[in-house]
Amino acid sequence: MKKPVIGITMGDAAGIGPEIICKALTNSYLYDQCNPIVLGDAKVINQIIKICGLDLQVNPIKKIDDGRFKYGVIDVLDYDNIDMRKLKFGVVSSMCGKAAVKYTIEAGNMAINGEIAAMVSAPLHKEAMREAGFYYEGQTQILGELTASKNYGMMLILNDLKLMMYSTHMSLVDACKAVTYDGILKKIQLAHQGLKFFDLENPMIAVSALNPHCGEGGLFGKEEIDSIIPAVEQAKSLGINVVGPISADTVFVRAKNGEFDLVLSLYHDQANIAMKLLGFGNVVTLLAGLPIIRTSTGHGTAFDIAGKNIANATNLVKAIELAAMLGAKRI
Repeated sequence: MKKPVIGITMGDAAGIGPEIICKALTNSYLYDQCNPIVLGDAKVINQIIKICGLDLQVNPIKKIDDGRFKYGVIDVLDYDNIDMRKLKFGVVSSMCGKAAVKYTIEAGNMAINGEIAAMVSAPLHKEAMREAGFYYEGQTQILGELTASKNYGMMLILNDLKLMMYSTHMSLVDACKAVTYDGILKKIQLAHQGLKFFDLENPMIAVSALNPHCGEGGLFGKEEIDSIIPAVEQAKSLGINVVGPISADTVFVRAKNGEFDLVLSLYHDQANIAMKLLGFGNVVTLLAGLPIIRTSTGHGTAFDIAGKNIANATNLVKAIELAAMLGAKRI
């Protein structure tokens, strides 16, 4: 049976990305599900294998066709863009930031061109990226611009529980101001589109409230009345199976119990507190609204533990599994 080729970007070389990649690829069953290939620097991968004492070999290649796709061998599309004399784990570096952006763009283009069935992203460091002269919010924006996508965003996935964030990296004050009728409607439509990855029959979306008790009829805020309820009603008229707003102190419990297929959460921490309480280290992100499949870890570069052989690869393993499952549908 033909297996999907999954491109795994190395992320920031000074973070835990290289370590969790190497540890993840010690799981032989992943090679039964897909043909993984790492976009990065072979020297860094070799160093991590030594630091962690892993029974792995590196196969540096320049094109995908040269991959061996064999357990025990990590095929690395080697961009040779990390100077090992300058690399320091846990330290912000423009060199590493530039390289990480390169891997993301290259993998994105390969996914667009059908050279890989899906891509999996190890984390990059936003400060390092900015030091290299890139001012993206993150890899999501890089891929959104690369694919010329207009309405896109992250889904957080923990087993059968799925969340989407209405807003991400902004102050809480700005997140509240950002709640609009048009914005909510677009996100509901995006969530509906994203659920198509999972072949669900008439999936149910729940929209979380912004204010306590759904605003208590306007006593605690009018965003529900002015923006959220009208957007939900319009989405229903478009044929989307959606309910809300539902108070944030109950909606996640109800979703966990299987009542909803996805919760649209109204700001970053509302979503992440719920997900990380339920399954810290096991949450995978999936981009919706792009013409490519891209999953990633639900954590950052963890500079404080980089290069110390203590990073846990479970999150990346799950991201590879999801990419392999979805990617298999495209070959």
